[in-house]
Amino acid sequence: MADTQPPQPNTAAANDAASVPSKERLRTRCCYCLCKTLWIFLVLVIVLVMLVILVLYIIITPRSFRFHVTDASLTQFDYAANSTLRYNLVLNITASNPNKRLKIYYDVVRANAFYGGVRFSTTDVNMPWNSYLQDKKGTNLFSAVFSGQRVVVLDRDEVSEFDEDNKNGVFPIDVMIGFTIRFRLEAFQFGYYYPRGMCKLKVPLTSKGDKVAPFKATKCRIDF
Repeated sequence: MADTQPPQPNTAAANDAASVPSKERLRTRCCYCLCKTLWIFLVLVIVLVMLVILVLYIIITPRSFRFHVTDASLTQFDYAANSTLRYNLVLNITASNPNKRLKIYYDVVRANAFYGGVRFSTTDVNMPWNSYLQDKKGTNLFSAVFSGQRVVVLDRDEVSEFDEDNKNGVFPIDVMIGFTIRFRLEAFQFGYYYPRGMCKLKVPLTSKGDKVAPFKATKCRIDF
């Protein structure tokens, strides 16, 4: 009777079966490493872009212009019994651009004049069809002319204050200025900004001559 040999294990098949999970694990590990590398690269790019934007913002961030009323001429400011205010006021205003790299477009400059908290006149100093470009670190002159008449109702106390101001020859007049501006960096224009300015003035009547102190140049507050 022939000897019966025990079956031999199929080592080749076993090796193939063992190698399948090993290849899958290797493929999974490679995909994980690739995704991790791409994610790190993306984060670095985002951080770099944010740093560049921050540096550019610090370097070229727009700074508010400066406004000064350098001279004022009030040749008429009469209040009649029929509540009509007749006025003729001319202001010379300097605008200074403090930015070293940015130019300023003044598209709209509109001024409102107030006496005793009541607006009595509005004038357009500059309009879009006459947009003015101010150079870097530049200073330019604007003129605001308020001339005409308007019904302004004042109560008894306000009329008394008007008479007192007229007697003293100096009127407290507030000028509120609204702007529409843009900035220019080389060939690029950006932004529409709408700052507001307030100029609190003490304006002498020119008819008083040397009897009153001359107008003192006044810095306007700008809310940028």
